[in-house]
Parts: sequence; C-alpha cells; structure tokens
Amino acid sequence: MNARFFISAAHKSSGKTTVSIGLAAALRTRGLQVQPFKKGPDYIDPMWLGVAAARPCYNLDFNTQAPAEILTLFASRSAQADVSLVEGNKGLHDGTAQDGSNSNAALAKVVAAPVVLVLDTRGMTRGVAPLVLGFQAFDPAVTIAGVILNQVGGARHEAKLRDALASHTGVPVLGAVPRDPELEIRERHLGLVPSNEHALARAAVDRIARAITEHVDLDALLELARAAPALCVPSLPTVEGGGGSRVRIGIARDAAFGFYYPDDLEAFEQAGAELVPFDTLHDARLPAIDGLFIGGGFPETQMARLEANAALRGEIRAAVEAGLPAYTECGGLMYLARRLRWGDDVRSMVGVLPFDVVVEARPQGRGYARLVETGAGPWGPVARDGDARTITAHEFHYSRLEAVPEGLTFAYRVLRGNGIDGQWDGVIHRNLLASYVHLRNAGTSRWVERFVAFVRERRAQATAPVSRDVGTGAARSALA
Repeated sequence: MNARFFISAAHKSSGKTTVSIGLAAALRTRGLQVQPFKKGPDYIDPMWLGVAAARPCYNLDFNTQAPAEILTLFASRSAQADVSLVEGNKGLHDGTAQDGSNSNAALAKVVAAPVVLVLDTRGMTRGVAPLVLGFQAFDPAVTIAGVILNQVGGARHEAKLRDALASHTGVPVLGAVPRDPELEIRERHLGLVPSNEHALARAAVDRIARAITEHVDLDALLELARAAPALCVPSLPTVEGGGGSRVRIGIARDAAFGFYYPDDLEAFEQAGAELVPFDTLHDARLPAIDGLFIGGGFPETQMARLEANAALRGEIRAAVEAGLPAYTECGGLMYLARRLRWGDDVRSMVGVLPFDVVVEARPQGRGYARLVETGAGPWGPVARDGDARTITAHEFHYSRLEAVPEGLTFAYRVLRGNGIDGQWDGVIHRNLLASYVHLRNAGTSRWVERFVAFVRERRAQATAPVSRDVGTGAARSALA
C-alpha cells in the first residue's frame, strides 16, 4: 500500500479536522477503502474520522510509541486500504520537543507521506505565499505536496490566493473551501463533540463530504497520494498473546463512555479476552463477565441518565466490592465515585470510590503524563527486573476530586502531569484500579496483557463456577 497523504496546517484551529473528515468520507463515497490515522493521544477526532471512513482510526503518538512501532502500526493497518489519511495536530512543525523530533513533520517523515497544508485564509491574500515558502524552506525533507485553502471569502479572494501561490511557490492548490458555518461541528472540552453522542453525526459527515467533493480536486489529491514512496517496515518482536483460557471483560460503550484506542481493543482479543459491551444508560444488569473496563468519555453530559439507572449502578458497586477485577480511566473514575457535580447539578454515581467529583470550567489536568508504579497495583509484578516501571500516558480532564479521604492506596506516583492531586494517581480499591490518566498498550506499557492475565488469574483462583448471584447478575468466576 503506497497511497497516503498527511493533512497538516500552519497552526491549530485551521479547519484540518473538518477537511480530513470530509476527505475521508468523500473518498469512501468513490468506493475507496480509506484508512484514517490521527497524530497524538486524541480520542474525539479519531471517532469522527472513523465514522467518515467507516473503519477504525488509529493514533500515532511519539509519546507512547517508538518510531518503529508507529511505522509498523501504520503499515499493518494500511495494508488492506486503497489510501491512508493521517491527520496531524496543531501546526506542521509543532510538538513538545524543541528539536522537532515529535512534531507532525517528524511523523510525516516516519510514514513517508506527502503533506497537504490546510490554510485558514481569513485576513490573508498575497501573504499566503511567504507562509508556504517558509514551510518549504524550514525542513526540505518534508514534502509540501499541496495546499487546501480554507475559510475562503469568495471568488475574488480565492483568485488572489491562487495567483500568489502560483507566482511564488510552485505548490499546487488542491481546493478552496468557502466560509460556511454549516461545516462546523460543535466544540466541547477536548475539541469536537464526540460522534458517539452526536445525534446527527452521519448527517454532519455527509454534509462536510459534499462540500469537500465540490471544492477539492480529489483526483489531484489521489495522484499525489499514489506517488508516495514505498515503505521500509522494520521487523519488531511479536507480543505474546494469551496462553490461557479465554475470559470475558465487560466494556462500557454508549453516549457517556467511548474513549478507547482501537488497537488496545484489538490487543484484548490477542491476549485471549472477549470484550462484552454494555450500556450504562440503558442496561439494568451487567452481562456475565470476569472483568470490567470503563474508559473515558463525558459522563457529566449524561449524569442524570446515569443516576437514573440505579439498578446498574448497584450491580457494578456490588461486583467491585465482591472483588471483580476492574479498570477505569478518567470518565470511568468519575462514574465510580460517590457523586458528580457540574454547576448546580449534583448526581449520585456508583459509589465504589470514596470521594466526589466536581467538573470545573477550566482543565484540571492536560497533556502528556509520566508515572512510576508504586508496586501497589493489582496487575502482577511491577517490572521483570525488580525496578519500578515508568509509564508514559496522557490526561485531559476538567474535573477534580473533592472530599478525598486520607489513607488511599495508589498505583502510580506522578512524575509529570496532575493525576489525582499532582503527586499520585491510580486509586486502588479491592481489585479495581481507577485513574485519571489514559494508558496506551504500546512501548513498554503493555497494560492490556497484564490486565487480562490478572483477570484470568483471579478467575482461576475462584472456587465457585460461573453463576449469576442474586442482586448483582455479574459473573463471579473471577471473584475472591
């Protein structure tokens, strides 16, 4: 698979996500299999790109993956597609490293993808030329293969922009997308509203796709994508799969919880686990499971409905108290707390964790995180060599904890980031690990394999066969 391109911009909020969504959907409408990727630890943009392409979008992130891992993931998931689209984050040369080693440009070079710049042209005419010239000169190893003009004010504005670029840069203009509020997707904390709670997600994607089809030269885009060089993919050691019996792990998938990495979910299958979805808003009973996984999301937007489903909250509370192995991240942690407050609205949650959660107007923790394991976590040994394991992760939460008691046990000491209180994260309660940080099953942090092994171990230690207990409905084969 050689056809691929990288969508970037001069700066964030240039409209590259909207353009990327439209391109993925427009190319799919042509009958092409489009494989989307997103740079960084984002969840929401990949959800929209997944809807547009009708296949999972994978994250490529220097923070949690080595370049060889990134390239291997990219090549393997692109193998069955006609064309791959990588959407960057922020600007082309932006990143946390001053030397640019984790920038969008660096990622474009790792996957050898030609770059298409989406340029917000508001307030700009001839000035577009030196802007593009600067990108061409800054790192000649990055191929600026074309530009898509965005937020164009009309035919006259477009003509001036095209003339400036043709006269000075030699970079082809692949399209000019006019200003249109109908192409905007409503924003929330992390950026776009997640597609799993957007009632008109498919209609929004189709509307954007029609605009992109009308205003972007898809044939020219495909031509430059197909001219990308062949990839040289390194051979990496294979990750050992599950060697024991299969286990069933419940996973919350609904409008409140949907922040999951597709390759992490695939790793569960490779580790010998079946993921069993359940709905925290509608299901009154837990399915028969050996473990529980509740990822991130926006539970505050569904807090009334979460509270109303008292039956399921009781099931989860009883199951965790009985020793069901469980892992929750961010939104899942919020759900397992006693109460959730957002503004003047206060709602009861599951009540397993002995504190309340308050949603604030500003971020309480955001960006990349580094953790070191304390050894108190339930998932087996800290590290094979006996040393504490350092984990790279990320966090982005507007909530904080309130009325936190003394004496909690934590799985992680925070080296970078905020976590629970700036020092600790990963609250341990029986066989539950609940944290604010989001882990990635990559690099040295193969958390999925460790969690599945722990679930399997707990089930093997159980003396009773799988059965449904009165009052919980959850499988008890893995409980203490």
